[in-house]
Amino acid sequence: MSGQPGVKRAGGTRRRRRASPVPPRSPVGPGVPASCGYRRGVTEHESPASAAPELFTWEFATDPYPAYAWLREHAPVHRTRLPSGVEAWLVTRYADAKQTLADQRLSKNPAHHDEPAHAKGRTGIPGERKAELMTHLLNIDPPDHTRLRRLVSKAFTPRRVAEFTPRVQELTDQLIDQFAARGSADLIHEFAFPLPIYAICDMLGVPREDQDDFRDWAGMMIRHGGGPRGGVARSVKKMRGYLAELIHRKREALSDVPGPGEDLISGLIRASDHGEHLSENEAAAMAFILLFAGFETTVNLIGNGMHALLTHPEQRARLQASLAAGESGLLETGVEELLRYDGPVELATWRFATEDVRIGGQDIAAGDPVLVVLAAADRDPERFERPDTLDLARRDNQHVGYGHGIHYCLGAPLARLEGQTALGTLLTRLPDLRLAGDPADLRWRGGLIMRGLRTLPVEFTPVK
Repeated sequence: MSGQPGVKRAGGTRRRRRASPVPPRSPVGPGVPASCGYRRGVTEHESPASAAPELFTWEFATDPYPAYAWLREHAPVHRTRLPSGVEAWLVTRYADAKQTLADQRLSKNPAHHDEPAHAKGRTGIPGERKAELMTHLLNIDPPDHTRLRRLVSKAFTPRRVAEFTPRVQELTDQLIDQFAARGSADLIHEFAFPLPIYAICDMLGVPREDQDDFRDWAGMMIRHGGGPRGGVARSVKKMRGYLAELIHRKREALSDVPGPGEDLISGLIRASDHGEHLSENEAAAMAFILLFAGFETTVNLIGNGMHALLTHPEQRARLQASLAAGESGLLETGVEELLRYDGPVELATWRFATEDVRIGGQDIAAGDPVLVVLAAADRDPERFERPDTLDLARRDNQHVGYGHGIHYCLGAPLARLEGQTALGTLLTRLPDLRLAGDPADLRWRGGLIMRGLRTLPVEFTPVK
């Protein structure tokens, strides 16, 4: 690694990259094992007396929060080797996270990654490069990001989301109807997964007869390597091809005046700013990222949220009493607390330093990848009182579960709507819902960015 090319600077000169700190790992001081990975002098924090926890194992995935607490205290900006082989900095404290998420010296464009050959293509969404889907909001910076977000915002409005409320409720009830009489279900595969897929397909304007294809493609993408080799990339390519064709058909049939309930893809095509429209490639990329980012985050919000409620019976009973009284306030604050407590997005998407920067007392070189650990920031005791306690009535709850700054999640209002509708309806229609089996037997999906359960088996009194 120490011999890799430097980062190109203005004027064509190149600065030699300092040697990568991992591996090899060297002793860092008395009482600190060489395997801990903490490097003397790289931050302004004292060397810890205990070894750094191992990250990205199956045990870690089950409960990453103790490891994140260690990092916040001892190495709040920590360089590590990811399972993909890419080395990146992890930012774990709340204040540092907000600074990083808003710092425009940290680019979203992978072109700024000073990556060695073995890491090529191992950042971002699998398959998006080959499918020409890179020009979406998660991968671009101002001024292109400003233009595209302004155009997309014209189509993806709060009013459009609010008008979609009855359809989300209808889908929720239809899915519950399919297993209510059985007395058992897997809430991930039978409920949390199909709900956002069908919802976002409806919102985009994907015909009903094609939506099961989207469900299959999305199912492959959410498995994070658990399917056949190359399956994710093939699914992304198929989805991109379908979206390109659908956008072309809708552009050809677009009327001069938008009709009531116009779908989101038509809105994307119609959106303009001083006469400038989205190209078909841009519209396809935007539809793809709205689908990709919009469905898995909601799957995990519903799954993680219900898991938290079922393992915190006092909080769950409090919410059910509020719903039975016809109140909505606790449901609204409760979903925000569930987003903070065990949110659907564990790490924010990739950022790359465009120049040498300093975060939390740590010097980061130009070209280095930086990942903000949202799950760690949202448990920071410097920001949240009793951060490891689930409190559905928490008011001071400025979590970063959907990001911060110019890249704040555009689909957050839709995800909140789906989360509130799904959880509220489940608890109302199936009031004695309970976990089927030992909570310790539940398994979490592998993956770097998202956090979600593989399955969530439940039991309840059958409802005819």
